[in-house]
Amino acid sequence: MKLPAIVAQRWSAASPREKQMLLAALALVLGAFLWWVMLAPALATLRAADGQRRLLEAQLQQMQRMQAQAKTFQAQPRIAFEDARRLLEASMKPLGTTAQLVLVGERATVTFKGASADAVAQWLVQVRLNARSVPTEARLLRSAAGTWDGTLALNFGAPPAR
Repeated sequence: MKLPAIVAQRWSAASPREKQMLLAALALVLGAFLWWVMLAPALATLRAADGQRRLLEAQLQQMQRMQAQAKTFQAQPRIAFEDARRLLEASMKPLGTTAQLVLVGERATVTFKGASADAVAQWLVQVRLNARSVPTEARLLRSAAGTWDGTLALNFGAPPAR
């Protein structure tokens, strides 16, 4: 006998109460399957959507601030090469002996040895705004003392990238 025939035979031999119990069990299994496969994942996604939306909105606002900042930098007039060089050299004074500047053409290489993170950050902001120098390469390592060692290459005096 084939399986469907055996099932049909057992079904017809079952009492009405057994049939009712089997149908209830089948409905329960089907309901659980639908819950785990269709409803639970959708509800989990719905619960997580608000947090993801807030995160994406924060990222969008940060990107818009960065875009506005980039447009501001692009709109600044170009400064003369010699002025940029002079401003770059002057920006090195607050770093003292923790940084050394080497200028070759429109490229500046700054070597840091034990420079504090705050001093490097402030210097980068100043160089970017005043001398309109663009960092092109960085090889910095943080020491155990929390200071920075390494080199940072900058292009200066060149037209801003558009």
